Amino acid sequence: MVKLYHMSKVLAISGGVDSMVMLDICRQHFAPDELIVAHFDHGIRENSAEDAKFVQRKAKEYGLECQVGRGNLGAKTSEVEAREARYDFLRSVAKEQGGAEIWTAHHLDDLVESVVINFLRGTGWRGLAALDAPGMRRPFLETEIIYEPLDKMAIFEYAAKRGLEFREDPSNSWDEYLRNRIRHQMNNDDAGSGLDFEQKMEIYRLWLEQKELKREIDKAVNTLIPSAGNKWQRAWFRELDPKVALELLRTGTLRTGIQATRPQLEDFRQAILNYAPSKYFNLPGDRLVKLNKIDFEI
Repeated sequence: MVKLYHMSKVLAISGGVDSMVMLDICRQHFAPDELIVAHFDHGIRENSAEDAKFVQRKAKEYGLECQVGRGNLGAKTSEVEAREARYDFLRSVAKEQGGAEIWTAHHLDDLVESVVINFLRGTGWRGLAALDAPGMRRPFLETEIIYEPLDKMAIFEYAAKRGLEFREDPSNSWDEYLRNRIRHQMNNDDAGSGLDFEQKMEIYRLWLEQKELKREIDKAVNTLIPSAGNKWQRAWFRELDPKVALELLRTGTLRTGIQATRPQLEDFRQAILNYAPSKYFNLPGDRLVKLNKIDFEI
């Protein structure tokens, strides 16, 4: 069992069953002054303000601080844009609290869905290490305050047993979102395509292993990579294993604000190996890299 440290926790509370169960569990294990309820109203649905009022009411009932952020994203907002706006708000609340942890109610089904989505998008081996952002905690996927990871069914059972109130977001059933289509397929037992709990746990155990491997790789890469602004030797890439070279380029480009896909990084690696001196390689965002005879600078 991991020791529970006294640190402020920003709880991402949408008002749905997942987050309301997380809120109920957390208030049983932590003092009120350790918890900050944070709700973001995306402004996508007409009745989304009712969710904010509900969360504020429950926070007051529990004697907890509540912060509400509001956007005006509109009905055509993508799932990615909505998530980015939400996390920008959560990070701002955490920063105001002196670097508090952000706790989200992602559960076992969310993990499986994220892994599937990542593989469909061609993210490579890192796709199995989803839901592992720095400063984020996922209590339903940890064993700090619960015995084992919780899936959606277990969350509903907990909510029923405790008589918890929650609001259901109708967008969770919209097939316009890839995640929803995968969720419906994953839970479609009638069609024989559903996953049982043990199958989900197999993916969970792989996730734990891959997460640890990713951290080891990132640590090793960060010890090899030059500081931002230093020149990179083209000769390095003739000696490195291609997979290691791609990890170096991934870290280096991210440090300078460039988000490149794996195929784009492979094209960059090939350019480093083969381009003539003084030729330029175009990275995403129209960032040009001049490849000198010996070195280059991202």
